[in-house]
Amino acid sequence: MSGASIRRLDDSLPYPPDLAGAVVAIGNFDGVHRGHQAVLAEARALAGRLGAPLVCLTFEPHPRTVFRPEQPVARLTPAWLKARLLGALGFDAVVEWPFSRSFAALSPEAFVDGILVGHLGARGVVVGHDFHFGARRAGTPAFLREAATARGFAVDVVEPLLDAEGHTVSSSRIRAHLAAGETAAANALLGWRWAAEGEVVHGAKIGRTLGYPTANLAVLPDELLAHGIYAVKLRRVDGTIHDGVASYGRRPTFDDGAALLETFVFDFSGDLYGETVSVSLFARLRGEERFASAEALIEQMDRDSLDARAVLAAAVPLSELDARLSF
Repeated sequence: MSGASIRRLDDSLPYPPDLAGAVVAIGNFDGVHRGHQAVLAEARALAGRLGAPLVCLTFEPHPRTVFRPEQPVARLTPAWLKARLLGALGFDAVVEWPFSRSFAALSPEAFVDGILVGHLGARGVVVGHDFHFGARRAGTPAFLREAATARGFAVDVVEPLLDAEGHTVSSSRIRAHLAAGETAAANALLGWRWAAEGEVVHGAKIGRTLGYPTANLAVLPDELLAHGIYAVKLRRVDGTIHDGVASYGRRPTFDDGAALLETFVFDFSGDLYGETVSVSLFARLRGEERFASAEALIEQMDRDSLDARAVLAAAVPLSELDARLSF
């Protein structure tokens, strides 16, 4: 996945002096979906008006993982992917502030004075309508506006983005769509085609015996994505992009093993083992099935390949951001 380069920072000092006085968009932004993009676009516009650098302040790990480690959130965009998306949206840097219980216990005043003013030197701040911060989530957009007036920086609060049916675009809705195999609905809310990235690992090499050698990734939380067959594009580290068809699941015809994302790359004969690749999902073709024989599976894989080629040949970018990501 391509995108403009972006600096990834944490809470370390010294803070880069060329980023002082930036406009700062604040939020978790998991998914960097269309609703998040509205907040980020307002930050970009404010930075343009002020002639200021553009920075995103986000938090790692996800707060729910800290407060409910037994139920960690299935991330749509881990830190590396979020950073790439922010770079493609024109941000100069992302500050991945370490999130902990002690950080969450800061008063709203300490967050504003210690981080926004003291550490970042923010000239402007942009947040979504539901942004809360500080101990007991006492910091509200209204509090932030009052604090900004007293301390001399600008604040914009962006209202929620609604879809055509009047529902708020949210990360939880996107997760639900992916878990249900509704790839098109998830991608429509994202505004870009959701992708997984990881190192190609050795598998059982069953696909090779069937005439369908695959690049295997063991990277996804099993609850995030519905098992099934997908039309995909695979991007290599050198930037080359290949059409393909992928299976995500446990191979019920053979071993019912650990879930893998296994991608057959069309018209390709090279070796991808050990390489880090991105696999972007364009459409779910069908669910995972158990076949009575290897021959029956091969016949279905032939049909899947034709279907995937047709889907990919007809695909157009979902948005300007999607086009920038080279898929």
